Amino acid sequence: MVVPALSQPTAQHGLSGGVDVGVAFKSGSINSSLTYYELISLAQSKTIFIGWTGRLSSFYGQNLDYYTAPARLTRGKTGLGALFTPLLEQNMDTIRFNKVGQTALTIGIRTEVHLGRLELGASLDLLGFTIFRKSRTSLVSSSTGLFTLTDSAGRSSLKPFQGAYAMQTATPHRFSLRLLGDNDYGMLSTEVYARFRLADQLRLKVGYQWISTEMVLSNPDQVTHNDRFRNRSDFLYLGLTFPIEPW
Repeated sequence: MVVPALSQPTAQHGLSGGVDVGVAFKSGSINSSLTYYELISLAQSKTIFIGWTGRLSSFYGQNLDYYTAPARLTRGKTGLGALFTPLLEQNMDTIRFNKVGQTALTIGIRTEVHLGRLELGASLDLLGFTIFRKSRTSLVSSSTGLFTLTDSAGRSSLKPFQGAYAMQTATPHRFSLRLLGDNDYGMLSTEVYARFRLADQLRLKVGYQWISTEMVLSNPDQVTHNDRFRNRSDFLYLGLTFPIEPW
């Protein structure tokens, strides 16, 4: 009598993914996030993965300085030349916020390497938009800047960002777009991380994040024709991942 061979389980194929829930933090600032991601394997060994992310993140900070954002002003040049001009040539104005907060929805890319119970990865936001855009009063520091002030009679004149005029209103930038360096727009994050398998459906995630946020001044500087200011911060990150099996 011939006993039929037992069939071997087949490896699962297709997309896999999960949900990250975590907080990035440093003194005076915090960025909480909820991220959904999907990955596909690039190798038969199922160790190298690439995919996309959808992230909802909320940033809050205190006593933060935002600096002139456009590359044409930060480097004094445009295009690739803006990347290599020495920092000494920068022309930077500053606006300072006692409190600032914004929430953004973004999509991006992610890559991971799986080494048994350890998973290493990196992700990059590419584009998105800001929600809950609350205006804030800021203190503008500019030695040469001028803005247009219109009085009750409708007459317009140029005023410096000094004295009582140094207090201005700014709002988070509506859109986010990853271009290159100072050419970026809006609220974007980059992260590197390690995940440790605690159970089949639970991972501990630790990492480091770089987050840029941007505010738009209500009264643009008429000298430089600029209303965009950016803050870049780096954070430690701690979170949990709930993986979804391949489907």
